[in-house]
Amino acid sequence: MLGSGAAFASAAAVGARAQSATPLRIGVLTDMSSLYADVSGPGSVTAAQMAAEDFRSGRSYRPIEVLSADHQNKPDVSAAIAREWIDRQGVDVVVDVPNSAVALAVSNIVREKNKVMLASGPSSSDLTGRACSPNTIHWTYDTYALATGVATAVVKSGGRRWFNLTADYAFGHAMEQDVRRVVEKEGGQVLGSVRTPLNTQDFSSFLLQAQASGAQVIGLINAGGDTINSIKQAVEFGIVAGGQRLVATVLYVTDVHSLGLTVAQGLQFTESFYWDLNDSTRAWSKRFAERMGGRAPSALHAGAYGSVLHYLKAADAAGGPADGRAVVEKMKALPTDDPCFGKGSIRIDGRKLHDMYLFEVKKPVESRYPWDYYRVVGSIPAAEVWRPLDQGGCPLVRT
Repeated sequence: MLGSGAAFASAAAVGARAQSATPLRIGVLTDMSSLYADVSGPGSVTAAQMAAEDFRSGRSYRPIEVLSADHQNKPDVSAAIAREWIDRQGVDVVVDVPNSAVALAVSNIVREKNKVMLASGPSSSDLTGRACSPNTIHWTYDTYALATGVATAVVKSGGRRWFNLTADYAFGHAMEQDVRRVVEKEGGQVLGSVRTPLNTQDFSSFLLQAQASGAQVIGLINAGGDTINSIKQAVEFGIVAGGQRLVATVLYVTDVHSLGLTVAQGLQFTESFYWDLNDSTRAWSKRFAERMGGRAPSALHAGAYGSVLHYLKAADAAGGPADGRAVVEKMKALPTDDPCFGKGSIRIDGRKLHDMYLFEVKKPVESRYPWDYYRVVGSIPAAEVWRPLDQGGCPLVRT
């Protein structure tokens, strides 16, 4: 076995030298201009560049180029960009891809072309379920894990009757199902829900329905700018003051920064990364902030960094990026380790496994320095928070 491994390593090294003149190209397909621009966007491009620099530091390796494009939250635009990148610009891996509908479309292109998609931005659990692919890794979080963490905690604390505001696209639909599953499992009830347009500026009619429902909890099944707007308007309508509880199923540190602690205080949510979690996250986040005008990274920025770094390690071990499926298999075989998420692994369905955390937004008087916004309510082990492998319906899983 040792001889076999040495022979493979030698062959990989020969292959890497032969291709050393050809740059490895990373395409960051993201939202540069709309509701997810703060949580992904330019920050995800910066994170990918940092990963490339860290991987190449101290070693001789082919050039690595990072490209970027705005997907405009449109699946057809995104698919066209991915096809152009792969066919004409030699892109080996597509990264970030916030917006689950976009990710599902790009996944099909990447699989057809035998390249790799690192889904560090989208959250639909379908990406490792019925729509799983041998060419896709789902990194940061998903709807199953987010719902499992926060909905369980809220129901157990007495929030048993829910009404949901659901973003009307793939992410929202998946999250709505996962929230209902958890609430009902814990003995609660979903009284109703209403579908809201993506990137709407006016949540008034939807919030009035939720207010009139008699629900104890209003679940905000949205993200980015939609979360910010719905929370601001709920506070303006006196919903929280009236005794109903807001629960953000997806919340980012950039959202809290935009809202301010006076508005966001007390919100509980599940997340995989916080810049101030430990010494490693603080050190990496300081480097990120120096490039981003002092802004702290979101979990999606950390996901872009961690997924790209692990991809580069796997591509190197596999002898180069040409065969996307082979690189993904190597990503699954190698343990993961980075300063943002620590040690982890990747399952056969493409799900990246790491612990998640239940956070609560601090009160203004509790914040001691810039971007000091969260306190840890509890850690949720990977074995408890991710969907069991046999329940997702992924065709890659043999049952």
